[in-house]
This record gives sequence, C-alpha cells and structure tokens, in this order.
Amino acid sequence: MPDSLIPEDTAIVNTAVFAVFVLITLIVVYSVSNRGTTSDYFVAGSSFSGAQNGIALSGDFLSAASFLGIAGAIAVHGYDGFLYSIGFLVAWLVNLLLIAERMRNTGRFTMGDVISFRTRQRPVRAAAALSTLVITLVYMIAQMAGAGGLVALLLNVHSGWGQALVIAGVGLIMVFYVLVGGMKGTTWVQIIKATFLLLCVVLITIFLLGKFGYSFSDLLRQAADNNPNGEAIFAPGVQYGISEMSKLDFVSLSLALVLGVGGLPHVLMRFYTVPNAREARNSVVWATWTMVLFYLCTLVIGYGAAALVGTDTILNAPGAENSAAPLLAYEVGGTVILGLVAAVAFATILAVVAGLTLTASASFAHDIYANIIRGGNADSDRVLLVARWTAVGIGLASILGGVLVNGQNIAFLVGLAFAFAASANLPTLLYTLFWTRFNTTGVLFSIYGGLISCLLLVLLSPVVSGSPDSILPDVDFALFPLKNPGIVSIPVSFLLGFIGTFLHKGPSERERQAELEVRSLTGITPRNG
Repeated sequence: MPDSLIPEDTAIVNTAVFAVFVLITLIVVYSVSNRGTTSDYFVAGSSFSGAQNGIALSGDFLSAASFLGIAGAIAVHGYDGFLYSIGFLVAWLVNLLLIAERMRNTGRFTMGDVISFRTRQRPVRAAAALSTLVITLVYMIAQMAGAGGLVALLLNVHSGWGQALVIAGVGLIMVFYVLVGGMKGTTWVQIIKATFLLLCVVLITIFLLGKFGYSFSDLLRQAADNNPNGEAIFAPGVQYGISEMSKLDFVSLSLALVLGVGGLPHVLMRFYTVPNAREARNSVVWATWTMVLFYLCTLVIGYGAAALVGTDTILNAPGAENSAAPLLAYEVGGTVILGLVAAVAFATILAVVAGLTLTASASFAHDIYANIIRGGNADSDRVLLVARWTAVGIGLASILGGVLVNGQNIAFLVGLAFAFAASANLPTLLYTLFWTRFNTTGVLFSIYGGLISCLLLVLLSPVVSGSPDSILPDVDFALFPLKNPGIVSIPVSFLLGFIGTFLHKGPSERERQAELEVRSLTGITPRNG
C-alpha cells in the first residue's frame, strides 16, 4: 500500500457511497416519520413487532465500538479483544430474564416512569434524567471519536481541524434524523443499518476465508506470524495478563459489560416501541441471535486483519486499532469493499448516536420538563419542542467531547459508558422491580452514589492522566489504578441503595407496591399511573 495506506482516489468513492447512504436514509426518515404526539415521537406509538424491534435493537447496540473497536482489539490483542464480544452477548441475558418484560409493562417512555412509580416523583425523575444524560453523553462521545478516526483513514483527512469538522458533520446529520423522524424514523434507520452491517461482515468474512482456502487454521497461523505476541494472541493475557493489576482491570471491565446493558437508557427505551411484554421478550431474542452472528464474523475479521494487514501497520494508521476493519476491507476487496465498509461504519455511528440523542431528549422533556417543571400538565406540542431543543444541545456537547477524545479506542470508551449504566441504573431498576421495601431515599442514594463514585474514579484513573494513552498524557493525578471503575462503583451503588432504603424517614411508600407488581408481571393497569 502507499504511504497513506489507502489511495487518494478511494476517498472519492468512500465519500460518494456514504453520501448515497445518507440521502437514502434521510428520505426514509422523512417518509415514515409520524410526529403527531409524544408517543409517536418518543416510542413510535409502540407499533413495531418483536422482530423489527430486535433488529433495530441490534442496530442501536452494535455501535462503532463493536464494528471498529472490537475488530481492532482482536487484531492487536487477540483473545483479550474478543472478551468484549463475550461480555456484550452475556449481558443480554440480564435484559431477557429480568428487565425487558417488566420494563415494558410498567413504563411509558423512560426509565424514570418505572422507578418513580411508587416513589416521590420530582427527586426521583430528576435523578433518572441526570443519569440518562450522563450515560448517553459518555456513550455518544465514544461514537464521535470513532467518526473522527474513521474519516481520517477513509477520506485521508489527517489534520486535527479536518477530523473535527467531520465529527461536527456527523453530529449535525444525526440531530437532523432525530428532529425530523423521531423514534419511528430512527428505528427504520437502525433496521437498515443493522441489515447492511450484517451483510458487510458476512461478505468480508467469506472473502477473507476464501483467501486462505477456507481454512481458519491457516488464517490463525498467519495472524500469529504478523503479531509481535505470536501464538500468545490465542489465549488470555496479552492485554490483561501483564500484571495482577491488569487482571483486576479485566474483572472490572467484565462486570461493567455484563451488567451495563441492563442499565443503558437507549436500550431500555426500546422496550416501549413494541405493543406488549411478549414482543419485548421477542425483541431481545432477535437482537441476541443477530449479535451472535455478528460477533462470530468479527472474530474472523479481527484475526484476519492481523494476518493480512499486520499489527504494526494497524497501530501506525490514523485511528490506530479502529482502522483494522477498514484496512482489511481494502486488502480483501479493494476500493469497492472499502466503500461498503465506509458507508456501513458511518451508518453505524449515525444510527447509534441518533438513538442515543432521542433517548436523552425524551428523558429531559418527559421527566424534567413535563413531570417536574410542569407537574404532569405539559402540552404535548411544548414537550416535543423541548425534546428537539434538547437534541440539539446534546448533539453539540457530543461533538465537543468527540473532538477531545479523538484517537482513543472506542470499544474501551464504550466500556466506560457501560460502567456508568451498571453503577447508576441497574441497581436502582432491580431494587425497584424486585424489592418491596425500596423507597425514594434508596433510589437517590443508588443513582447519585453510582454516578458520583464512577465519575470520580474515572477522573482519578489512567484514562484521564498519568499514561501515554491518557486524555491528558502530560499530567499525572491518577490515584485510582484501574481504567474501568466497575468493580468498585457497581457494589457501591448496590450498597448505598440498600443503606438509603433503611435511612428513609418519610412516610411508608409501599402503597403502590402491589400495583407495581401486578403491572410488571401482567401488564394490567388497575388505574392510571
């Protein structure tokens, strides 16, 4: 390959393919949009089937971290990179067995509907909205970082200002999706994106194996030859076995990945886009099997990138680890396959960020504006206006954050978002749905305790300072040795929720517990709530 890794004329093809895809999805978003009521805008009137919602869930969940970050992590670190995939898949069992059905039966639009059902509305909805905004912003920043690295490689944009402009462009297109299409338009974008993503990884996997006579063993042997770690990439320990602290870091990351999905706001909100609890369960089943196929292909693609491209070439490319899949696509199929990967990767970022933006705007408009500021008496049109302005604000904040962390491995950054979700949301949800005594004080202790402990540990970790790959590499105030805080912040949230429940001094809040239990198990609504 030339010095720039990918020929200059390829950038024109990539840009054209991406532009066509954006145009098609914008037409789809506009044609299917139904924005008449808050229900239409936030949850598409609960009109999607389990299969449709499951594919959209996979499109919402299979982010740039999955497509670019995990493939790169496998190419560089081997087995340790594939552990991300295992964590993401196992996590869906929590949703299937504990969350999906009960969430669908007890809420309308947001997580705040569920946890405020039998507690004091104002403080609990405020805490739920803040948690949603923080988690969403961290997740979106990771996607924007992926956009910068991807564009640097595919369009040969190497200057910092050039990448920042592209990140801004992606953010503005995403905001347009949300403003025009609402949940219905965003869902169809995610369905289209998931379909193209699966076709893309399956196609690359078939072409790749064909280069080795469909012998996976030959592919693995060449991968080991082109990786400085040799055959060690086939066993745990390349990334997380260097020291006892790195092993502990892996345990912390695993906890965040497995428990984080059950607390991700944009995943939870998707359970309201189907008509009943049965379809919510079907959504999880469809999403899980879709992701099984995707991650198996990603395993082949990751090792294939090490075999054909080489670890050194990947790490020296713009975007570093995130460039493994695009470089492999060019090596396997030339300009055409690379153009396909470019379009799918951009679509992945756009679709995921659009879903995140919609979730954040819905939480602020529904929980903060409609139920706290307006006391539940807000006009539907006014709520929609607030949601749209919130989408614009969240989009601008994510663009700024994406510029600041551009170049970081996005699978790793998403792991931090999972840690926030597992620390703040999951303990609160499980206590609400399964513990009769849980109350307002417990909710506030659990959410704020999880958020604050997670944020402090991240700020004082090597993620921010103290190491060459930190966000601020020239300073060192890293007092917490682990890169992922889940092993500390998740138990802290569970413990504080338990302590706060027993410290509650107000009147008993068990009056609506029986109603919550009936609704969560059956979907029957004895009275409006």
